[in-house]
Amino acid sequence: MTPTQPPYQTLNPATGEVLATFATATDADVDTAITAADRAYRDWSEQPLQMRQEVVRNAGRLLRERATELGELARMEMGKRVDEGTGEVEFSASIFEFYADQAATLLADQPIPTFSGGTAMVRRRPVGVLLGVMPWNFPVYQVARFAAPNLVLGNTVVLKHAESVPQCALAIAELLREAGVPDGVYTNLFATFDQVETIIGDPRVQGVSVTGSERAGAAVAATAGRALKKCLLELGGSDPFIVLDGDAGELARTAWDFRTYNMGQACNSNKRMIVVDDLYDDFVAALTSQARDLRPEDIAPLSSRAAAETIAAQVGDAVDKGATLHVGGVLADAPAAFYTPAVLTGVTPDMRAYTEELFGPVAVVYRVRDEDEAVALANSSAFGLGASVFSKDVARAEKVAQQLDAGMVNVNTPAGEGPDIPFGGVKRSGFGRELGALGIDEFVNKQVFIVAD
Repeated sequence: MTPTQPPYQTLNPATGEVLATFATATDADVDTAITAADRAYRDWSEQPLQMRQEVVRNAGRLLRERATELGELARMEMGKRVDEGTGEVEFSASIFEFYADQAATLLADQPIPTFSGGTAMVRRRPVGVLLGVMPWNFPVYQVARFAAPNLVLGNTVVLKHAESVPQCALAIAELLREAGVPDGVYTNLFATFDQVETIIGDPRVQGVSVTGSERAGAAVAATAGRALKKCLLELGGSDPFIVLDGDAGELARTAWDFRTYNMGQACNSNKRMIVVDDLYDDFVAALTSQARDLRPEDIAPLSSRAAAETIAAQVGDAVDKGATLHVGGVLADAPAAFYTPAVLTGVTPDMRAYTEELFGPVAVVYRVRDEDEAVALANSSAFGLGASVFSKDVARAEKVAQQLDAGMVNVNTPAGEGPDIPFGGVKRSGFGRELGALGIDEFVNKQVFIVAD
């Protein structure tokens, strides 16, 4: 069944008030956008790399200058705390700066030294028009990690942002225009679901990148497959946070801070905390204490009333089936989207919380006997985005980490982050990578170029 198309609107999740509504694109708008992107590609891709680098560097500078302004916009549209929003924009700036600084190295011709009879190399060339389908949870960062490498490479971008952050989408497009991105090279489009399918099927479009839910990823991948188009999918996650030994209180603080960042609305958040027997009780007690000590100003709304109701229903299902809710889990009265951060234990396979992604501030803690049980539980998920292992014995933690089925595995840190650190997963978390050297290689023609003697 095709989902109902939501309107593009700014709806303050703290109050439920609709602040602005925007018209969706017409079919003529879609064709105009693709035509402009296709025409712009011819010129943009042939510009000197140094010119594209300078434009991308300008975008990074403008993001830094407007970090607070864009952070406030994210707060208004999806509820993010302003300090977190500002930090998101500054990190996005570093992504543009990284690709501006490193493009010449990342895109350099790669000689094939074993070839005889002439010279052979692999050249990295752009492919054309790309579609980006981006989510609301990091409204600037998600766009940056897709757009920055592809713009510096020479591709052109049509961007369909989430319906709930239209003003963020417009602000990014305007910022890139001011940075010197020519008309048609980056186009924001308030497209419908049906129009996304049309765009992917258009022969002028060469690929699509999606960050979102499993459902959205599966739908786009099916469409891309029928059209023989390259796609990159970054979908859900249920990342394990394995605690083998150490200071239970300190580890709980690390776990809690990461779990409640962006009110738990991050794909690579530590959604399953797996703790050995010896530390389990103290770890749960420390988490519970931190949840109880939260001040009202520490609790932001979730992105929407629907998001808050979904996480409440998942926790409610677990409690009804025997799980223990230690603290939190209070859903505000409608239409506000507040849900108090919670600690949940006793989750079993018959509960929704065991298999579904919990996209909100709920810390689920599992007790295990030993390392083998921790690995088995960690790998039992259908997701495979990130994972982390904590131990005072680094060699012990590395041995466990090497057994985990995930795209990103970390030892003694919840996540490795940086514009040079690739991001992506395996299994139902999707495929492909963004950021770093791998990110710029996704939508590139690795052209073999041979000159005979």
